[in-house]
Amino acid sequence: MPAWAQKTSSELPYEELQRFARVFATIKNNYVEPVSDQELIESAIKGLVNDLDPHSSFLDEEEFEEMKESTDGEFGGLGIEIGVEAGFVKIIAPIEDTPAAKAGIMPGDLIVKINGENTEGKPLNDVIKQLRGEPGTEILLTVSRTSAEEPIDIRIVRDIIQIRSVRSKMLPNDIGYIRISQFQERTGADLAEHLKTLGKGKPLKGLVLDLRNDPGGLLNAAIGVSAAFIEANKLVVSTKAREQEMQRYMAVASEYARDESDYLKGLPDWVRKVPMVVLINVGSASASEIVAGALQDYKRATIMGNRSFGKGSVQVVIPLDDNTGIKLTTARYYTPLGRSIQATGIQPDIIVSDTETGDLFSFPREVDLSDHLGNEQQPETEEENRVKSDKQKKTLKEAESVFEFGSAEDFQLKQAVNFLMGKEVNQGVISKEKPKGLTREEMEAVNPAGSQSRQEKPEEPEAPENQKEAVPDGKDKNTSDIKKDGNTKK
Repeated sequence: MPAWAQKTSSELPYEELQRFARVFATIKNNYVEPVSDQELIESAIKGLVNDLDPHSSFLDEEEFEEMKESTDGEFGGLGIEIGVEAGFVKIIAPIEDTPAAKAGIMPGDLIVKINGENTEGKPLNDVIKQLRGEPGTEILLTVSRTSAEEPIDIRIVRDIIQIRSVRSKMLPNDIGYIRISQFQERTGADLAEHLKTLGKGKPLKGLVLDLRNDPGGLLNAAIGVSAAFIEANKLVVSTKAREQEMQRYMAVASEYARDESDYLKGLPDWVRKVPMVVLINVGSASASEIVAGALQDYKRATIMGNRSFGKGSVQVVIPLDDNTGIKLTTARYYTPLGRSIQATGIQPDIIVSDTETGDLFSFPREVDLSDHLGNEQQPETEEENRVKSDKQKKTLKEAESVFEFGSAEDFQLKQAVNFLMGKEVNQGVISKEKPKGLTREEMEAVNPAGSQSRQEKPEEPEAPENQKEAVPDGKDKNTSDIKKDGNTKK
């Protein structure tokens, strides 16, 4: 659910507005074809908002209504997370078990045409309108893929997107596997049910939490998932707006359960003690980065995989009138140790490539998106990450088929299980070097997170001075990344 803000006022730059009025009048009087006032005003507002960052946008009447109604994770569309890069629409990640995923849409695909119509330079919200539609109707996407010489035509039949965000199964040697594909209203409660039944109630020897290609979602869901594995009342995440005090969100029921009922009550004791590995990749964004960051800061789990997407911002919906509004980035979020992951992402404790021979996808990250929000903590990191990302893209091995997470062929999952069992971990190909293996002892010499979960209690990380402020009264516990995430869902 998006956070909803009240209308605000600020001193207006009258001289600049007078110039705008002159441009407006000039277009009205001289443009070759008649243009309505509404068209011009909405175009101007779109220009104001859309150029701020990839996650801010103007919501017209139709989009505004969809935003207010889309709080249950059900809508008609394809099931993809998208962003904008250099005037084109890029696929951040297809959502599992949706028409897009089943049709073979891949992360990093560039949508160049929709039903034969060029998409270059089109506003994101205009593309959204084209992608959405009545269930059962067909759409033709033409995508550019780095592994293909020519654009690929993919026909997809729209459907109601009902996402089952939590899955689980038992692996050999009493190791559990839980995959969260998106953070929705029921994700935390569903996770609790899976944890109560996984292993038929018997304590597990290890647990793998899979957040790969998880584009994010509701903040309260991320808090609930984190709270399942850390001690109660611990700090999970903080948010900081431009002129407001730091808001601190704790691992308590009032923060993650909308009806104040504690769905984590009654979890088996082993849940907060079991050795854990969290799998992430460059498709892990926003809420999934909140969870990974919290578990990493508390040394509650070992983070494994590839560096995450790097979306460390919060969006709210601000009504302009009864029918329109803007989705605006208003704050950054910070891990318990005060780290901002905006445009940097979560760095794994153990880097492991997608397969033994290399990575499957060349994902766009937040830092790759035009006009992305910078990281105020690390001003130099943005360019450094861009250079690293460019180098990585040149060496990645593109796959010919979509990779299935949790399958018997899942290389990263195999390495997570190896780590939990104390066996050698094969990092695959993370550079031009040959595959290399590291033992558990070698891993723990670099980062002790893997063995920490056997300790009595993890120490709470000490927050920086700027995060020791009291939480202001009346904070909105449901402040979120916007409609399941800052990335737009089709």
